[in-house]
Amino acid sequence: MVTAATSSYRGRRPAAEILMAIFMLVLGLLSILEQTVDCRRAVKHRHHWKANLIKNYLKNHKSLEGMVRLVDGETEYEGNVEIMHLGKWGAICDDEWDAREGQVVCRQLGYNGTSRVTHNSHFGQTARKYWLDNTQCGGQEMEISECRFDSWGENDCDPSEAAGVVCGSPEPEKPKYSVPAVTVSAKKVIRKYRIKDTSGSDIELRLAGGRTSEEGRVEAKTNDGWGVICGDGFGVLEALVVCRSIGLGYAAAAFQTDKFGGLDLPVVLSTVECAGNESSLAGCYHQHKATCSTRKETVAAVVCAREMADLAVNVDELIRSAYLEDRQMYFLQCAMEENCLASSAYQLRRDEIDWHLITRRLLRFTAKITNVGTAPFRPAVPKHLWQFHQCHMYLSKHANTLSHRHRVLRVGQKPMHYHSMEVFATFDVLDGGGMKVAEGHKASFCLEDNQCTDGAKPAFACADYGDQGISVNCSDIYRHNIDCQWVDVTDLNPGLYTLKVSVNPEHKIPEMTYANNAAVCSMFYSETFVKIHDCVLQNP
Repeated sequence: MVTAATSSYRGRRPAAEILMAIFMLVLGLLSILEQTVDCRRAVKHRHHWKANLIKNYLKNHKSLEGMVRLVDGETEYEGNVEIMHLGKWGAICDDEWDAREGQVVCRQLGYNGTSRVTHNSHFGQTARKYWLDNTQCGGQEMEISECRFDSWGENDCDPSEAAGVVCGSPEPEKPKYSVPAVTVSAKKVIRKYRIKDTSGSDIELRLAGGRTSEEGRVEAKTNDGWGVICGDGFGVLEALVVCRSIGLGYAAAAFQTDKFGGLDLPVVLSTVECAGNESSLAGCYHQHKATCSTRKETVAAVVCAREMADLAVNVDELIRSAYLEDRQMYFLQCAMEENCLASSAYQLRRDEIDWHLITRRLLRFTAKITNVGTAPFRPAVPKHLWQFHQCHMYLSKHANTLSHRHRVLRVGQKPMHYHSMEVFATFDVLDGGGMKVAEGHKASFCLEDNQCTDGAKPAFACADYGDQGISVNCSDIYRHNIDCQWVDVTDLNPGLYTLKVSVNPEHKIPEMTYANNAAVCSMFYSETFVKIHDCVLQNP
């Protein structure tokens, strides 16, 4: 019996071992699954941690987005304007920068008004990336980021084109969205003095450090001896006076740089400001304190040339061609892409469902621009950097065909063309107090020779992506039926105004003089017609 029982137990042992092995295998699998679940939980936790970190970062910076500050000024209420975007400070380019934009910035900072706006890095070159370019405000915005501008970071500006502002009140109200200025000093108004009143009328000038005798840093001899001019705010208008004073012709370029040396020399003049028509630098203004106040020190430098272009507005064509047109916004969509309508039009597009049926009143006219200089007028932007546009066309005045002013290609029935200058002309309507009440701007979607006199032959044409420019004794004619060749006067009340048409208004392209670049005319506007008369030429 014993033997049989023992034998029976031993016969069942392999099955028990198998069951035990299966049990242990199941436990092992469960352990592995548990580890996998724990790992997935850990990974998920890590992902949640990263997501929360990003979420908190964006939350913290959301309140800072669009914040502005003034930097490098002598007081806290003046300086170059910087704006916060994506947690980083950036500069604003001075293209199309005027009193309306300055008014918005000062309001955002909590000041009562704007004393003036500045261009050409008046408070020193910027070392930051440009966040805004071609900024256009209506004047009523609470923040500069609410205005129209190119895409964030899209610009073609160099460090010497920073926009600035001098706010009118030294005692600010509490700002809603702003930070204190970078420089905080005594609250005093910085005055400028005529150079001849502080440094004498016998200002000697010379160029040094250049490759030729017509380029280099500008050195001046004042009552304090020889020294350099601080680069802050130095532009083509100041360079015009320098080249004229030295007897080297006209200014081909102006620089705020250290490339020509001179940083080890004493500064004898700073923040020089000229109108461009002075016969000597002594007639310009400057800040009496002869120092560079910015972190990045530069000196003024120029390149002079004996021959130069010179544009002039034809006032007779302007007077003859002006008229009013009412046009539905449906037909103005391409023009809206190029910021050619008043701010109220963009507000209507945002708020009204049937905005495309609403009409705008346009003051149309022909602009005939003649080069009366001694050299061709050429765009500053190289050809390979011209901006390509797919939206914009117009009909020829005498035929129902697309004009060759554009390089036109048919892709899905959309014409395309190139812009060689961001702003070639500006059209402003001013009230009796000189305040801008309506405006328009025209990108130079093509510069070409449309009409030549005195034996001159056309050299520039836009067909087939051709070279752009205006030859000597030739005219570029922008006819009244071209998109953006207008001022949107929809919001204007009937009355007496001033129409100002300016070409090369920001002095981006050097010329002999800018005294004939703007036509300033008296304008009578009623609900049914407009009359332009008594035009004079002046500096933009």
